[in-house]
Amino acid sequence: MTAQQQKGFLLSRNWRDTPEGIELEFWFATDDGPLCALVRGERSVFFLPLSQEAAARDLLAGDPDLEIKPLSLRDFDRQPVLAFYHRSYRRARALADRLREAGLDPLEADINPADRYLMERFVAGGAKLTGEVRSRGGQLWMDNPVIRGNDYRPALRVVSFDIETAMEGLQLYSIAVHGCDADAEERRVFMLGDGADQPWVQTVASQDALLQAFLDWVAHYDPDVLIGWNVINFDTWYLQRVADHAGGRLLLGRGRRPVHWRQLDDEGERRSVQCPGRVILDGIDLLRAAFFRFESFSLENVAREMLGEGKLIHGSDRGGEIGRLFAEDKGALAAYNLQDCELVSRIFAHTDLLDFAIARSTMTGLNMDRLGGSVASFDNLYLPRLHREGYVAPNASKAQTASPGGFVLDSQPGIYDHVLVLDFKSLYPSIIRTFRIDPLGLALGSDPALSERDTVPGFLDARFAREGHILPELIEQLWARRDAAKASGDQPLSQAIKIIMNSFYGVLGSPGCRFFDPRLASSITRRGHQILTRTRDYIENAGHRVIYGDTDSVFVWIHEATDDAEAEQAGRALEVALNHWWREELAREFALDSALELEFETHYRRFLMPTIRGSDKGSKKRYAGVVRRHDRDELVFKGLETVRTDWTRLARDFQEELYRRVFLEEPFEDYV
Repeated sequence: MTAQQQKGFLLSRNWRDTPEGIELEFWFATDDGPLCALVRGERSVFFLPLSQEAAARDLLAGDPDLEIKPLSLRDFDRQPVLAFYHRSYRRARALADRLREAGLDPLEADINPADRYLMERFVAGGAKLTGEVRSRGGQLWMDNPVIRGNDYRPALRVVSFDIETAMEGLQLYSIAVHGCDADAEERRVFMLGDGADQPWVQTVASQDALLQAFLDWVAHYDPDVLIGWNVINFDTWYLQRVADHAGGRLLLGRGRRPVHWRQLDDEGERRSVQCPGRVILDGIDLLRAAFFRFESFSLENVAREMLGEGKLIHGSDRGGEIGRLFAEDKGALAAYNLQDCELVSRIFAHTDLLDFAIARSTMTGLNMDRLGGSVASFDNLYLPRLHREGYVAPNASKAQTASPGGFVLDSQPGIYDHVLVLDFKSLYPSIIRTFRIDPLGLALGSDPALSERDTVPGFLDARFAREGHILPELIEQLWARRDAAKASGDQPLSQAIKIIMNSFYGVLGSPGCRFFDPRLASSITRRGHQILTRTRDYIENAGHRVIYGDTDSVFVWIHEATDDAEAEQAGRALEVALNHWWREELAREFALDSALELEFETHYRRFLMPTIRGSDKGSKKRYAGVVRRHDRDELVFKGLETVRTDWTRLARDFQEELYRRVFLEEPFEDYV
């Protein structure tokens, strides 16, 4: 049969050991519906330095499913390695553990075969599949297709769901669903017992029947994505407990497959869930991942702030009121339950959260429902490029030398007119690009065959090869993609790329990263300290005064400015002069092209840098000021009580009004 092509977006991945080898299962959303791709007969692989071959063969002799092959790849000591292939991933992990216990050093043994398969083919979200397509049970299937990365973006079918329960015991009252796609809107509430007469309410006689009605509806409507509020650790986990109580399984996956749970903390309070063929996304977790900030992440508060509308039941005894409605007014309970679903749908639409999740997946190679995972994201981006350069990754270093954090200049307390903030755009990624900071570059830079002019100095005696590095070019590519996303108005993609780029420093400074080396992180942060200090010196030699600095920003008092225009002109001039000066300095000192980019970011018409309580020293990371936006003055607070949720609303309102009066030179004594 002629091979066919399908473009899809990855929803879930899984692997399983079989007698015939490892089987990989990938579910995709396609224009023609859900597609499951099965890749059979795969093998697991890890690597070992060639110098340890004899000891390894003695330890692992007699395993008929193990193949050991020499490769052209090298480790970070620039020595050749062997590949250890096995038909079982679990068995391969056990063999690697045996080698490790004997003092040998198996490399990349922790990468599961599904992740390795995708990363080596540069599959991050979108994919192109080539092979025979079959239809089974209303879904598409492909056996052993050829899978490659692709920029396909899906139109996903999304359902918001929410449950209502008794406050005590295990008792479901109702489950509401709200689905939107290009064709229609779906609104439904499954209610235990009679009493609600809305046309979108379906009544059932028992708790088990309530759960089954919901699962049947999901199987029929067949969403790609399920969303909700605390939907994993409350709603889905509660439904799992109901299924357990009934002696069944929670069959939320495609093809009525059960979900799989993983505990994320010792107390069992936080869990992740894998749903074969679908994705379950929690609105709270996604908002936090996208760096939204709220005083409270309750659905009521977020909906009020974003949509100007909230839940239908308010007050401190909401649980008691839900119980009363279940007993006395099921119609009102159904409306309340459905409203929660619709609020979640509208928040996702308002914030482009689904687009952010998709964009994040395309950048990291992780599933949409895998939040956090900065180390895994870095592996997905770096490892396939490393292998193509002819190297395998090391295991994490045992060294625990901490790198210094962001540099903070001493502040000069006082009230000022015309303070400018000059900010280095993505300072740490810029430093990585400029100074060639890179794990492979560090390994190559230690080669005694290289002369000093072939390397760039770092800190803690680090030297980075000028050629053969990976991370600087990777950041340059991401930077260009972000600029293109911003130019096209694709804010979710722009935000996802920014978060990924800014995570690289933290990853390289984390002992959980296989590339962790104190020289890497210190060469970033200490260079940042140097850049901030020299920038301050340049500005002060130009006749201005730097009153504060923090990591990537300097605060400059333009004391000679008589009005806004004069201050802003000085800011633009400093931006141009400093960028030119840094280009010249880096070319002269290191023969490097500067990727540093300083921006005149903010003009504070009035600015307060307070003292530390009980001291005459200036505080750090705490200030307030007045900026002009949209033809009106706005107060901006950083680190002060007015932006802290652990202070009362009264204290915060008082501080905001007091500062407003001080800045505008209005009387404040009587107010106090």
